[in-house]
Amino acid sequence: MSQTQTADKAQWPDVNSLSNWLQANVEGFSGTPALNKFEGGQSNPTFRVSSESGEYVLRRKPAGPVLSSAHAVDREFKVLTAMRTAGIPVPKVYALCTDESVIGSMFYIMDFVPGRVFWDPRLPDLTKTERAGIFDSMNETIARIHRLDPDEIGLEDFGRKEDYLKRQISRWTRQYEAARIGENENMERLIEWLPKHLPDEHPARVVHGDYRLDNVLIHPTEPRVIAVLDWELSTIGNPIADFAYHLMTWRFAPDLFRGLAGTDFASTGIPDETEYAQKYLQRVGLKAPDNWEFYLVLSMFRIASILQGIAKRAVEGTAADERAKEVGAQACPISEVAWRLAKNL
Repeated sequence: MSQTQTADKAQWPDVNSLSNWLQANVEGFSGTPALNKFEGGQSNPTFRVSSESGEYVLRRKPAGPVLSSAHAVDREFKVLTAMRTAGIPVPKVYALCTDESVIGSMFYIMDFVPGRVFWDPRLPDLTKTERAGIFDSMNETIARIHRLDPDEIGLEDFGRKEDYLKRQISRWTRQYEAARIGENENMERLIEWLPKHLPDEHPARVVHGDYRLDNVLIHPTEPRVIAVLDWELSTIGNPIADFAYHLMTWRFAPDLFRGLAGTDFASTGIPDETEYAQKYLQRVGLKAPDNWEFYLVLSMFRIASILQGIAKRAVEGTAADERAKEVGAQACPISEVAWRLAKNL
């Protein structure tokens, strides 16, 4: 058995211990849970839980040592509760378990929402009309999130409101350095470049932190978002930075983190980057910044740091997915794209 396979096995909860906790903490739960692990889940292992009382989802912090500020499923539980109250499409959450003795790490239980997950943003199997509808729904949904005032939805203490961009640079620099397993000159250059090019901040809003196509559920038959998932990186921050992270998809090639670069937008129904950004700004009520590229560089730096963490977990044997080594290796080419953009500004 490989190191990664052993790590993956370690993420599976003990069914008996989990069953006792579910019956005591999830209203209406009954039966012995049957578990199936969802594909992906590089960050927090996620399982479908089937029982006599219905279908649920368990999302847990990975077993084993992890970076200090990562895998915050408790924060994810809190923001999901607030988002659902505010009318944002997210699953209903039932209970949070902070007692690590139950299955070995913190976890929470939410509703299972039937829907479609798409990994390829080119949506090759859909019609032009369906593609246009899905992208418009994603755009409208992130704009709705960014219009929310955190103070009005119970998230006033969810994060600091000042110096978000500066703190992001610091955070992802620390994350990268903690996960360093080799030399990457482009990351070193970005660590020096980013603090010297900070723009002014925008009004503080709730930011998702990882908003992309494979982190939303699409209606089973209609081209619209029915649930936004994976809120682990959410906080109070700069909405333009959050949207730029989503906009990275247009800058990457299809074989580099599932991008859209090179797509014939007119024939596919997918909006080009400029059209998509203008629609968002109109919906959220913000003016276009003069320095979109800074936000894109920062976003690429972030994802490279995240991927570096995955690469380190693959080396240590604590990765949540057997493809972790392959996925983590993308940190280098993404940082190369980021530095190429930064040095040309």
